Amino acid sequence: MRFTATIGLAVLMAAPGAATAQDSIAGFYSGRTITIIVGTSAGGGYDTYARVMSRAMGRHMPGNPRFIVSNMPGAGSNIMSAHVANAGAKDGTVIAAPFSTQPLAGVLEDISQLRYEPRKLNYLGSATTDIFLCVVRPDAPATTFADAFKAEVATGGTAERGSTGYLPVMLNNVLGTKFRPVFGYPGSREIMAAIEKGEVHGMCGLNWSSLNAQYSQMWKDGKIKVIVQDSAIGHPEMDKLGIPKTIDFAKSEDAKRIMEIIYSQEVFARPYFVAPEVPADRLAALRKAFMATWKDPEVLAEMNKMMLSVDPRPGEEIQTMIERIYASPPDLIAKTKEAIRLKK
Repeated sequence: MRFTATIGLAVLMAAPGAATAQDSIAGFYSGRTITIIVGTSAGGGYDTYARVMSRAMGRHMPGNPRFIVSNMPGAGSNIMSAHVANAGAKDGTVIAAPFSTQPLAGVLEDISQLRYEPRKLNYLGSATTDIFLCVVRPDAPATTFADAFKAEVATGGTAERGSTGYLPVMLNNVLGTKFRPVFGYPGSREIMAAIEKGEVHGMCGLNWSSLNAQYSQMWKDGKIKVIVQDSAIGHPEMDKLGIPKTIDFAKSEDAKRIMEIIYSQEVFARPYFVAPEVPADRLAALRKAFMATWKDPEVLAEMNKMMLSVDPRPGEEIQTMIERIYASPPDLIAKTKEAIRLKK
């Protein structure tokens, strides 16, 4: 009985501290607004995920803050990322929704030009996993991936450092394809419109989730054709259709390792982060609410209606994975950087 009473007393003594911490978080967020800043234009896949999240995450946050979404496209979402890391509020009221390439920005480009350090950011998690695809018009010079080694294909992209920019460049440099990237489009929606108008032949770097949710009718109508999975793991539906994976065309171990680093972003396909200075207790609350949001039955029902995938990954897992990638051998990092450089 004495042992039981001691345990009970310990629980009673610990409970006020836990309640106080929770009350402190609730007290801070009550009546406040959290802004999710999306690093691409409105209407695309990244924007859609962020807006669904904004409508539900307040229910899972202590204090039930209001959420709003704004857009800050540019430089493969690095303009937005630098803003959140440097100029945005550091108190846990600003969340960044960047491209999946952003966590790898320090590996894929000159970190001195970024104005922030990706590995020092606090990642809340990723809403889903995903893969990239290359799609083309039915009248493109290449309508199979094998043809892309023989004929030049103009692909629309956001920027040289965005996935729709550097993925075709990487395929050219590592595998020997003949894609010709055309940069300057704000997001996938604008690139797809350019494909429809014949400004470009296609796109490499379209997410499977975006194809399935936003452009499935174009695909069904034969206005676009998937020629390859720009991926290391592939998607079951694409596999059933016999769509090849780019990594299977790698002719050396170095080529395969480079592609594996680049394709690691398939795990954090829809990442979110906050500034490094956000207090640890608020970061923990945000991470917990983030995961609860993407397991919320109402959110899952809404995403299912839009045919968007949900496969959340916790922030701690993403943080560890990013650290492991940045710890890769320097020569492999150097070769990866070179693989995505546009040859002049």
